[in-house]
Amino acid sequence: MKKYLVLFAVCFFLIDANAQEKFSFAFFTDLHMNAHEQAKSYEGLEKAIGVAKKQKVDFVLTGGDNVDVDALKENQKDKAMSLYQRYQEIIKQSQMKWYLTIGNHDRYWHSDGEYGSGLFSSFFGKTYYSFEHKGWKFIVLNSTEICDGKYCISDKQQQWLKEELQKTSKTQPIIIATHVPFLSLYYPVLEGRYTDADTFVNQKEVRSLFDAHNLKLVLQGHQHLYEEIKVKGVQYITAGAISANWWGGDFHGTEEGFLKVNLKGNDFDWEYVDYGWTVNN
Repeated sequence: MKKYLVLFAVCFFLIDANAQEKFSFAFFTDLHMNAHEQAKSYEGLEKAIGVAKKQKVDFVLTGGDNVDVDALKENQKDKAMSLYQRYQEIIKQSQMKWYLTIGNHDRYWHSDGEYGSGLFSSFFGKTYYSFEHKGWKFIVLNSTEICDGKYCISDKQQQWLKEELQKTSKTQPIIIATHVPFLSLYYPVLEGRYTDADTFVNQKEVRSLFDAHNLKLVLQGHQHLYEEIKVKGVQYITAGAISANWWGGDFHGTEEGFLKVNLKGNDFDWEYVDYGWTVNN
């Protein structure tokens, strides 16, 4: 019994030791790579990558809406494939580590896979998963699933999440990436009304799964606005957009940019990086 207790203690020591390492990563959300050459979306992305590399980040984590394929028709699969292929090539050429989140615009509805996710998965793998980096646990969710016509985290995904958290130390710091937000003031700010249209409907149920865990930060996309909300000790950041107003300039004052997150031990800070792209480039 003592042997197992010693091993258990060593495991927790290793987690705490790893969490002392200092690192940074970039959160790129709402990239909206598309075939409209006048938008120059690929040039914009390459510029953002160049700035992120100068910031010496360990990796790029995306927040969804990587490519615009959701509106393409069944006879436009070649076009959808070419958008994904070009995006994948830019990722490879960056020589950086990337972790991708699926967004609603990434869904090509005519491919195999739940909720139009098949084409995304054929290029980038699972739509929800976890990974660890220097003591921190990252959980990437697919909040573009559909329940009764609204964005949600399905029962199947929730079961995976429960099993994942069972394997996770209650002290290990956790970061979530999601496209559709847990929390947002998008409509109240822009239109003066409350709605669940731009949050996923069972966010409270999913959030409660983390109550016994060390959830630190939730990174969100979808809105193209920059928002910071802190609730019950958890920081929620909706991180603007690489594309801002879909490559048409700032979106209600939020410029094209990405979030740089800096971690040290169990603490973190962040900054919004305007990477210098302009519409007339």
